Amino acid sequence: MSTLSGSVSVRVELPAHLRTLSRISGHEVRIDVAAPVTVAGVLDALEAAYPMLRGTIRDQMTRERRAFLRFFACQQDLSLASPDQPLPDAVVRGVEPLIILGAVAGG
Repeated sequence: MSTLSGSVSVRVELPAHLRTLSRISGHEVRIDVAAPVTVAGVLDALEAAYPMLRGTIRDQMTRERRAFLRFFACQQDLSLASPDQPLPDAVVRGVEPLIILGAVAGG
């Protein structure tokens, strides 16, 4: 869904601990993102709207994804893809969310 000129409203699903930290109710939030829509652009917009998330999803200095978080869209794992790669059209249109998922580790 288009919003102001050159930006779109993107759905983002966050893990429970980040929703609690940012005081987001529900499983997802809508964020206006400037085109072209990329993971980096979504994270920039998310951190601007929710400053308490800075440094929780990606390192503030290197801007690399935190080890125990993964990015998914349209049933694709985008975690290792370039953060500047355009997101799938279904995410850009607001049909599908960008999912930020807490990875599970342990033994």
